[in-house]
Amino acid sequence: MGSTASSKSVRDPEGAAGPPQGRYLFYLGLGALGIVFGDIGTSPLYAFRESFHSGYGLAPTPANVLGILSLIFWALILVISVKYLVFVLRADNQGEGGIMALTSLVTPVGADRPRGTRRTLVLLGLFGASLLYGDGIITPAISVLSAVEGLEVATPLFEPYIVPITVLILIGLFLIQSRGTGGVGRVFGPVTLLWFTVLAILGIRQIVSHPDVLLAVNPWYAVTFFARNGLAGFLVLGSVFLVVTGGEALYADMGHFGRRPIRLAWFAIVLPALLLNYFGQGALIISDPTAIDHTFFRLAPAWATLPLVGIATAAAVIASQAVISGAFSLTRQAVQLGYLPRTEVEHTSAAEIGQIYIPGVNWALMVACIALVVGFGSSSNLAAAYGVAVTTDMVFATLLFGAVARSRWGWSKLQVGLLMAGFLVMDLAFWGANIVKLPHGGWFPLVLAAGVFTLMTTWKRGRVILRERLSQGRVPIDDFIANIVRGSVVRVPGTAVFMYSDPEATPPALMHNLKHNRVLHEHVVLLSVLTAAVPHVDKKQRAELQPLGSGFYRVRLHYGFMEDPNVPRDIKFAEGEGLRFRSMETSYFLGHERLLATRRAGGMALWRERLFALMSRNARNATDFFQLPPNRVVELGATVEL
Repeated sequence: MGSTASSKSVRDPEGAAGPPQGRYLFYLGLGALGIVFGDIGTSPLYAFRESFHSGYGLAPTPANVLGILSLIFWALILVISVKYLVFVLRADNQGEGGIMALTSLVTPVGADRPRGTRRTLVLLGLFGASLLYGDGIITPAISVLSAVEGLEVATPLFEPYIVPITVLILIGLFLIQSRGTGGVGRVFGPVTLLWFTVLAILGIRQIVSHPDVLLAVNPWYAVTFFARNGLAGFLVLGSVFLVVTGGEALYADMGHFGRRPIRLAWFAIVLPALLLNYFGQGALIISDPTAIDHTFFRLAPAWATLPLVGIATAAAVIASQAVISGAFSLTRQAVQLGYLPRTEVEHTSAAEIGQIYIPGVNWALMVACIALVVGFGSSSNLAAAYGVAVTTDMVFATLLFGAVARSRWGWSKLQVGLLMAGFLVMDLAFWGANIVKLPHGGWFPLVLAAGVFTLMTTWKRGRVILRERLSQGRVPIDDFIANIVRGSVVRVPGTAVFMYSDPEATPPALMHNLKHNRVLHEHVVLLSVLTAAVPHVDKKQRAELQPLGSGFYRVRLHYGFMEDPNVPRDIKFAEGEGLRFRSMETSYFLGHERLLATRRAGGMALWRERLFALMSRNARNATDFFQLPPNRVVELGATVEL
């Protein structure tokens, strides 16, 4: 899932800005190595070994080795090279990717309650996004733990200290998040390039002694593997799938690098290095079946074990950094799209807009990662929990992609049907093989996703109900202004900005202010902050100004779902028609609702209303979220029964 922002965003290389060329393309590809491919690049630490886990009952015979190598080869080709690189990367939202961007393509953000098939697809997208939080927890745990376990190969004396060392590394990783990833990000690419080079060299050393393993590119070896091993052969797909975990990051990070650099890095460096290493591990097992316990680390000569543990740990940290930053980005997108309450977002770079830090998410991930490492104790045990979330997410992404291809691009039903059938055969096969892991830890990411999904849907539905309750006493702004003109309300100098989501109605805060203070400012601005179904909005389209007469103005500020609102800065784009915003003469009026859970018709279940009220009380202050000057803000409260 690893969406992070260690590189400046570029427009999609197949879009209007044109593709990057020459040296710039090289640097983008190098950056993509560290950010996009960190997760999938650490899979050789455990994926091949887990395919021969004792639970499957498969002996490491040459025939079985070739069969599993064939499955690994075709998984990387069909799932990553074809499905993601060729097709899914085409489904961009103004150059941005990821399941939230894909969900926003299915239905407009403004549709509070989409109906029928679209509603189902949106719910699938939300649950898929929720699953990525599980990936963000399991990836750091299994990657770092599997790297540190290499110390056991060097000497058994390290065995009691594997878990404590892993926990210390994870604590250090999460502690540095608040400082940003800019400095570390500059070395991600070179370090990951070194890692993939090491992968290739280790694999080649073994392939030279057993070049016959290259025969596994023939899919017949995979077919005969299934025929020979029956149910066990099918279930082993649950471990084979580990070689493509992290594939969703190719799509999620598209906005930071563009399609072309990602494709270049994959086909030129990542895919060859991964295949060479996996085939090298296969050659090693054919020559020495006892090496299956730590296949990856036994590829290296004894003197190189400790240096290999060091570089593997660095690669694991990079992979972990990518998914942690991805969790931050996903949370911000969910907040902007209205699926989560306002939360504290810190920008860790003045130059890179995408480099953010969310304290609440960071500490929750850290606690969960440490709990997983301590609870499961080994990467082999953790592998049982890994895969369920990602396979489910990939199934949802396939369905959403099909909907986008049909509705947005106008592909025929036959084209979409054939493509979806091919993708779903792969996705559902992997999903079916992974679902049997539920009793062995696979339940964890699903339970976590269910919790996040409940929070998202409760918040979204709760906001709709709250707007409905507030609108029951709705006074059209035109009627309000007409009454003001007929009356004799005192007007005082200055500008008052009343923030409200419904641009056509009179803000409750305005009604309360007039009722209690009996005055209006000379200029009254009705401000609505709207999130578009695109990641970014051009500054020329940021603000809309509409004079309403009698000193009243309607202003709409538009933001993309990857942008942070800054009202004092951007409201100046709406100046004109006699309206000016002077910082010391402008006051901001906000409504503050006290929510009561009731059994009133048209609401939610009582427990969900209480959950919504709790989330609302703990949401980030609107003053901070919209970056308003605290000394110019007035809050007016009201009690609302849900």
